[in-house]
Amino acid sequence: MDIHKRLSTLLQERGWTEYRLSRACGLSQSTIGNIFRRQTVPSLSTLEAICRGFGMTLGQFFAEGNVTEVTGSTKELLDAWMPLTPEQKKAVLQLVQVMNQKDGASSSID
Repeated sequence: MDIHKRLSTLLQERGWTEYRLSRACGLSQSTIGNIFRRQTVPSLSTLEAICRGFGMTLGQFFAEGNVTEVTGSTKELLDAWMPLTPEQKKAVLQLVQVMNQKDGASSSID
């Protein structure tokens, strides 16, 4: 993956400037500027800070294709989902399918 291209795309999608990004992630404007102008590869800690500024995880940054950003309520739901047994997950999924007026067909559960 081209990190610089990904960063540029994220800036364009949000309509942000390098300055706006530096404010959002708590890094100096010169640090952000060097990444773009000198084509330096940011350290992992710098990239983590940038991702936090964008409101995304490193996994989302490096993911290919469409990625859904996890909001607070979605994270809460996922946290509650993880400790459930497979049978409980199946029951919850069926409930959600009924609530969404789906046909109730079985889906695989991770």
